[in-house]
Amino acid sequence: MSADNQIQASDVYSLAHHHRFQWEEAQNSYVILFPEGMVKLHGGAGEILKRLDGKKSVGEIVAELKAAFPDAENIEKDIMGMFELAVSKAWLRKV
Repeated sequence: MSADNQIQASDVYSLAHHHRFQWEEAQNSYVILFPEGMVKLHGGAGEILKRLDGKKSVGEIVAELKAAFPDAENIEKDIMGMFELAVSKAWLRKV
């Protein structure tokens, strides 16, 4: 990701148009559904994306997850990595 597109703590994201985030019982995980298919989310990815509301900043989501999972190591790095992946795959859009 180029420096111009680097995710900042003040950035606010929402799910991209034509994408839906939901719990999928058959997959036993959260998924992102979109016209071309489905992405099964592993681990904390669902925890991150279920906090997206188009109002909370990346920094606020990081703070929430740090509070919810205080024993998780490198959590901020993992969260930012998920945001970078989701943006690069066009699952999210900047508000």
